[in-house]
This record gives sequence, C-alpha cells and structure tokens, in this order.
Amino acid sequence: MIKQRWFLQLIVATVIGSLVWSCSTVPLTGRKRINLMPESEMISMSFTQYDEFLSENTLSTNAAQTAMVKKVGKNIAAAVEAYFAQNGWSDQLKGFDWEFNLVADATPNAWCMPGGKVVFYEGILPVTQDEAGIAVVMGHEIAHAVARHGSERMTQQMAAQMGSTALSVVLAEKPEQTQTIYQTAFGVATQVGVILPFSRKHESEADRLGLIFMSMAGYDPSVAVDFWTRMSALSGGSSSMTFLSTHPSNEARIRELKNALPEAMSYFKE
Repeated sequence: MIKQRWFLQLIVATVIGSLVWSCSTVPLTGRKRINLMPESEMISMSFTQYDEFLSENTLSTNAAQTAMVKKVGKNIAAAVEAYFAQNGWSDQLKGFDWEFNLVADATPNAWCMPGGKVVFYEGILPVTQDEAGIAVVMGHEIAHAVARHGSERMTQQMAAQMGSTALSVVLAEKPEQTQTIYQTAFGVATQVGVILPFSRKHESEADRLGLIFMSMAGYDPSVAVDFWTRMSALSGGSSSMTFLSTHPSNEARIRELKNALPEAMSYFKE
C-alpha cells in the first residue's frame, strides 16, 4: 500500500512537473498555454505533409496573384520576425521556414501549418480583392502558427487518444500512432486542405494577433471588417464554410474585430 501511494505521488509529481515545464505564454496576448508536444516534432511532420500536399495539388498559373500572395506573406513574416527579435522572442520562431503558395482551387480557403507553411486557394482571392485583403487572411493564418495553436491542439488530441501513455513513449515507440493523430489534426494532404477546425479561443486569438501582424507590416487593419463582412455574405450569413468554422458568429466576430482595432493600430506603420 505504501509502495502504491509512493508510486501515485511520483506520477502526480511527474505530470505536474511536465505541465509546469510545458506551460508558456503566447506573445502579445499573454494567454497561458500548455504544449506537451515538442515544437520540433510538430514542424518536422508539418514540413513533410506540406510537401506531400503540394505534390498532389496544382499550383496556380496566375503569376500576378501568386506573386501578391508571396509578397504579402514575406512582408508579414519579416515584420513579425523583426518585432520578436526586438523583444527577445526569437526562440518562439525557432525552426520556422516560411513558405507561401497559391493553389488552383476554387474553394475560398487558406491555412498555415506549424513552422510557417502557408497555402492560399484561388477561390479566396475574389473575397480578399486586393493586397490589404490578402494581408487580413495572411495575418490570421500566420498567427495560428506563431501562437503554436497546432501544438496545443495536438496535445489535446494525444491526451484524448493515448490516455496516460507517457509522451516520450508515444514519440519514441509509437511513431505510426503519433502520425495518425497528426493526420487527424492536420489532414491537409489526404483531405484536400480540410484541417480540423481550431477552437473559438484559438480563432479569436488569431483574429487579434492577425490584425497586429498585418499592422506591423504596414497594412491598414481596419480593412479586416470589410473583408469579414464579404466572407459573411459569401457564406450566406452562416459559419458553415471551412474557413469560417468554429468562429464566433459573424456579427460577434466583426464586433470583436472593431474592439481590437485600436490595439492593432498602435502597431501600424505606413
């Protein structure tokens, strides 16, 4: 009985220690997050699946649109990197290898995988309309990666599916199961870009950070309200579209965006 009690105490102490060690803060928002999944593992799997997706999908042949997507992506990524370096947060972007591609698909969608791998679909460009509109979407997607929302979601997925199995054991001895869980969370290669939706908490945080990031790069964040109004009209006022899933209602979202604009404007540099 004493041995059992000692063993249980050891397990509890180990779990608590892991949580404390893995608890970090999202830059700018200050939200506490728990990631038990090493970011290096996330990025490695992300890069592999991103390459697989590109090999199975057709890149856009529209040179002008492709160039604009890449330009906006590079501008925002550079602005984020510069700001993080100034504030001693460069370690938050360790292992990132930014890449921006436009695929020939009429779906109004876009996504960013851990490590900075971004895909835009031609179908979202009529809604973005111009470079500033692309920056709204780009800032939002980059925010997901920078805030490490993928690692949080992966941690939740692994906890739900692997139970009490130690993370080190899962990573070292169960690579196939780890990959399966990753595919569930980021099944872009096998499901034509359909990524498991983020939580409302993550989406709202990405909205807020996205406005800040686009502002840092010199894009007026106030255009975000018009973009999301157009997205709302395109979806018929619902949030059933992939790009809108799990978000607050369109009205609530636009209200939150308006509330976040003063903060974002403080980072705006023309």
